[in-house]
Amino acid sequence: MVQKRLDDFFEMKEKRLLEKDDLIADLHLHSKYSGATSKSMDLKSIAQAAKIKGLNLIGTGDCLHAKWLSELKTTLKPSDGEFYEYNGILFVVSGEVNTIFSDEGKLHKIHNLIIVPSLEKADEMSKKLAKYGDLLSDGRPTLYMSAAELVEEATSIDNDIEIIPAHIWTPWFSLFGANSGFDSVEECFKDKSSKIHSLETGLSSDPEMNWMISRLDRFNLLSNSDAHSHHLWRIGREANVLRVMQPTFKMLIKALRTGEGIKLTLEVPPEFGKYHWSGHRNCKVALSPEEAMKASNICPKCGKKLTIGVEQRVYMLADRKKGFIPPNKPPFVKVLPLQEILKFILGSNSYASKNVMRIYDSLIERYGNEYEVLLNAPINEIKSFNKELALIIEQLRQNKVKIKPGYDGVYGELEFNISN
Repeated sequence: MVQKRLDDFFEMKEKRLLEKDDLIADLHLHSKYSGATSKSMDLKSIAQAAKIKGLNLIGTGDCLHAKWLSELKTTLKPSDGEFYEYNGILFVVSGEVNTIFSDEGKLHKIHNLIIVPSLEKADEMSKKLAKYGDLLSDGRPTLYMSAAELVEEATSIDNDIEIIPAHIWTPWFSLFGANSGFDSVEECFKDKSSKIHSLETGLSSDPEMNWMISRLDRFNLLSNSDAHSHHLWRIGREANVLRVMQPTFKMLIKALRTGEGIKLTLEVPPEFGKYHWSGHRNCKVALSPEEAMKASNICPKCGKKLTIGVEQRVYMLADRKKGFIPPNKPPFVKVLPLQEILKFILGSNSYASKNVMRIYDSLIERYGNEYEVLLNAPINEIKSFNKELALIIEQLRQNKVKIKPGYDGVYGELEFNISN
């Protein structure tokens, strides 16, 4: 079983899943200059949230946007190891682009994460990519170029610029998306496929699902939040735990390219993602892959096409049964934002209600950050704050929490029976 890989961490009472030297990284988020993003998404808010969450390395996001790049240059300070620093948090230069192009008569829209060595290289890259789209219109710009051309342009600037396909399974704007994606990395990136080393799994899938596809074995699987706000139930909801010799850009790139140093990933249960199952939001219809295929991918209520979910799309490309574990792959552990859990068990309508924040603040004061609560704190100690919270965190650690699956843009919901 997949969970067997983590059993030792939790059975040994003296063992901490996270160690103080671990680099806990959320490499994908957005600034206030991206569409549908909080206007308070600035460096101060991001750094404050990262510290409370337990992150110590975070992507800048939106590194191709001139106004944001100017703020980054003014505010961030160079740190040892070619990262940048602000308010005690390390930053790596990052961004996301939407590439739109036609291939064999089909239109494709693919989001790619970009990891860049420096702000100066980001400046150079923005100048080079300006001919492909309006970089000022959105922090995540739309570029009219192929994914292969993006890799070619990026690596012509610096071989240490890394391109990572983002949230690879979401129906729209992704590498394998049912609506505008491909069936393989090679079909998308052509002769530049060898330059792709990592894939971001997205909220609606986890490593176990991706391990069902043998041709993905060569890629390192990453998890990031893709946060559009600094709220603690968004930022760091997924992350990567790295164990590297030194926290340097070179070591980060080595980890992304070889997998060496990736200790584990932090994953929300994929059912929690808002595209896990197939469905039709307007009719409140959510279907498993088997049910959707039986219905010919048509909504049984209104007759319109279903939005094909991530699980169904994975099954379409799978050549293995679920539960297969490729050799030498890092484990993963399930997490949910602490406020998400508290909101559920307290029956609150708000993530930041007085009752939620009273317990949340007490936990952070006791343990220092959210990941310490979710992953390291002894269950018996958590019980002293709230018994139901302790029970759900224990179930998360054991990969046993039940989630009503998300579908067609609707997040999944906890279904845990707190009376048990």
